[in-house]
Amino acid sequence: MTTGMTVLVTGANGWIGQALCARLRREGVDVRAAIRKEGAGTRTGVETGVETRYIIVGDIGADTDWSPALAGVDTVVHLAARVHQMRETAPDPLAAYRQTNVDATRKLVRDAARCGVRRFVFLSSVKVMGECSPVGQPFREADMPQPQDHYGRSKFEAETALWQEAGAMEAVVLRPPLVYGPGVRANFAALLRAVRQGWPLPVGSVDARRSLVALDNLVDALCVAMRHPRAAGEVFFVSDGQDLSVADLVRMLAQAMHRAPRIVPVPVELLHCAGWCAGKAAAVERLCSPLQVDSTKLRTMLGWIPPLSLEEGLRQTVEGTE
Repeated sequence: MTTGMTVLVTGANGWIGQALCARLRREGVDVRAAIRKEGAGTRTGVETGVETRYIIVGDIGADTDWSPALAGVDTVVHLAARVHQMRETAPDPLAAYRQTNVDATRKLVRDAARCGVRRFVFLSSVKVMGECSPVGQPFREADMPQPQDHYGRSKFEAETALWQEAGAMEAVVLRPPLVYGPGVRANFAALLRAVRQGWPLPVGSVDARRSLVALDNLVDALCVAMRHPRAAGEVFFVSDGQDLSVADLVRMLAQAMHRAPRIVPVPVELLHCAGWCAGKAAAVERLCSPLQVDSTKLRTMLGWIPPLSLEEGLRQTVEGTE
């Protein structure tokens, strides 16, 4: 059974994109999956028989022609982005971020508006707000963005391009914090390995709280943003709604693994000193600083309720991540 809705998802072979496309197929949505390379062809959702058409667009930028992918599309969900690089190799990192995150977004918005797309949902990031929130004051949508790194700056510039180019097309922006779930990578995956292997973690004195959002919760929020009439023209923070210190997160992960957590109460000042000596001062500063968002607007205006509790989301993450 189909819904009659046609959605273009960019970044469709990424971690979030794959989860969103699977959800849309289960709901009977006709999915156009824009990818840069590989995986071309047509696949069919086993649950519904609804096809996902994979469209190769190459490396995206200001000259990408999105028109063939947009024909007959009702809604665009723009996930494709240049994310944080663990080992940066670009000679001009900011230019590289802008090419993918700003120039490509501006061109996609222009083409979508010209092709008659009804709604454009853009996945931004909490990083547009900066690296830390004031103690006890989670970021809200009315707060002024103050991005501190190339990635955050490029995502904020992409948001600005969306508002400038959307015209009569409905635009919606979601800003998630750290996303976790089965198959998570990077720092969260490293934390999972450390807890699983019983490494002592020197975070017992770090009480800064951080917001998280489970992958399935983010996908659900994206689906609500695609459809809810009141979402048009709005920016929303999205989170699980239960902020944690790193020590609390370690305890909950250990509980899901049926292990005893090994948490060492190293004074924060010593952590900063060690970070400076190891050339990781910025990373330690982020670890010891709060980064919280308030998702009240999403919950009250759109009636969004996270499908997964934090406990269930972490349990699924532990069970689904090697």
